[in-house]
Amino acid sequence: MSRSTRERIIDEALRLFAERGYSATSVAEIEAASGLSPGAGGLYRHFKSKYEVLAAAINEHAARTRTQVAGSLAELNAMESSVALEERLSHVCRAGLAKVREESELTRVFFRDLSQFPELVAVVRQGLLQPMFDAIITWFQDQPEYRDAEIDWTGIAAVLGGSVVHYRLFQETVGEMPGYAEKDQFVAAWVRLAVGLLPSPAPVR
Repeated sequence: MSRSTRERIIDEALRLFAERGYSATSVAEIEAASGLSPGAGGLYRHFKSKYEVLAAAINEHAARTRTQVAGSLAELNAMESSVALEERLSHVCRAGLAKVREESELTRVFFRDLSQFPELVAVVRQGLLQPMFDAIITWFQDQPEYRDAEIDWTGIAAVLGGSVVHYRLFQETVGEMPGYAEKDQFVAAWVRLAVGLLPSPAPVR
């Protein structure tokens, strides 16, 4: 399906912002990358300013994230409980890693440019990050193995979800995996820690 002009502007602007920085990217460069005549004002037929393009990109990524998270939860919950818990946990972890990786351009923009736009930082926090933490809480509470566990799921989601986000952010900012741990190693360790949350069996008397 071909992208609309508006979609091309958003996609190409985010790519350029990630590569060069928001301030270093001109409207004319966005227009040229979007297939418009540079400097002819084609961008302004769709957006009032360069800032409005950035805001649209972040808001649309947030809206898409909510939809994706809901879809991923439905897919994960469709896995029968007969599937081993470790396999279900692995799917959750890998889905999170894939999502954070998908947002690599936005991640670079976030760290380089968004401190000057606190209102957009709030959109990232509430629209992209919080839905992932909420999904982790919902998923664990829905699994039969964890239903009797007396656990602070908000805190656990911050640890488990935060580690997934950190793994990809470390790659984006440092260029290496944290501790040089390969993805499969990370997933296996994440699953092992999550299994460790299972309620201990009652002592035999």
